[in-house]
Amino acid sequence: MGEAEIIPFGSRGTRGHAGRAGAEAESEQPSTSGGSGLGSEEVPPTPTLGALLSQLTRLASRSLGSLASVPITQLGKLAADPLHASASLAETLGVDWDQALEQTVAFLRERLRGDYAVDEFGFDAEFTSKIYLPLLRRLADSWFRVEVRGAENLPTNGSALLVSNHAGTLPMDGMILHTVVYDEVGRHVRMLGADLIFKTPFSGDLARKTGTTLACQEDAERLLASNQLVAVFPEGFKGLGKPYADRYKLQRFGRGGFVSAALRAQVPIIPVAIVGSEEIYPLIARAPALARMLGLPYFPITPLFPWLGPLGMIPLPSKWIIEFGEAITTDELGSGAADDPMIVFNITDQVRETIQQTLYALLMQRRSAFF
Repeated sequence: MGEAEIIPFGSRGTRGHAGRAGAEAESEQPSTSGGSGLGSEEVPPTPTLGALLSQLTRLASRSLGSLASVPITQLGKLAADPLHASASLAETLGVDWDQALEQTVAFLRERLRGDYAVDEFGFDAEFTSKIYLPLLRRLADSWFRVEVRGAENLPTNGSALLVSNHAGTLPMDGMILHTVVYDEVGRHVRMLGADLIFKTPFSGDLARKTGTTLACQEDAERLLASNQLVAVFPEGFKGLGKPYADRYKLQRFGRGGFVSAALRAQVPIIPVAIVGSEEIYPLIARAPALARMLGLPYFPITPLFPWLGPLGMIPLPSKWIIEFGEAITTDELGSGAADDPMIVFNITDQVRETIQQTLYALLMQRRSAFF
């Protein structure tokens, strides 16, 4: 099978938190390629693995305080009747089961009547709004505690292309981004996804139903031509599967296909910076031999997975910040600019540098990975 590719921890391109002892690690300057006009600044501190686990321990001990109000007899019933005891415990902690059940039953009744529609891409707006997003909303609000900035830059009508950094081992950042945008402006985001998503059992059907389509030029242009908000993650699997040592350092943005689509549709490009997704599954190894056997770009090995089995797939409760930048307009360039490689390159570079510098700024403002 071969040995796993071990990715060293440390601060390659970042500075580890000094910690309680006050020790500091060296940092290097981020690269600033031409085109954006953004200046160089010090790479902000992000936690090493040891600091990350220390912060997680503190968060867990703090969270356990919410259980203090739960009667000890209720906890004791878990062993005798786990189903009902778990439901009762959840109600004590504030989960509204009645409302959730009513919404689910109403939705199922409508489905059984067959009175629902999907668009030409297979997007099921009703399922997404009533079932999919409410589940993700609990994750975004209570687990990741997402803080949104720059929501005023999201258009309430018309088309726009959202371009975001991509990280976290699993594509959870796209799902959270969809939830946040819908809650802010009441619009669905149509994600552009890699072909692997649609080749994976169950994943492809769910992706189609919730608005994701294949990341190709034709589909992107069709969506942008129909007044949709479209989101793309140009780093692809290079960003999603990068090692924890390279956290918050953007990978290559490819050849600028997303910029060409925006130029042809003459729609604005909105840079999106997501902080927090890097810490949900800290990647320490990729097991390339096993990944090739399974037909995957990488097989993730984290401090918890696969050692804890399914429990190791629970994302760590990192603190997220999502910032929407000011729109980069394209309409004044004309649709013919999409065929000019230099224009496409310059705008691609501008978008990438804008996201990178925003990530550095947000990391400087964030107190820690989990608080």
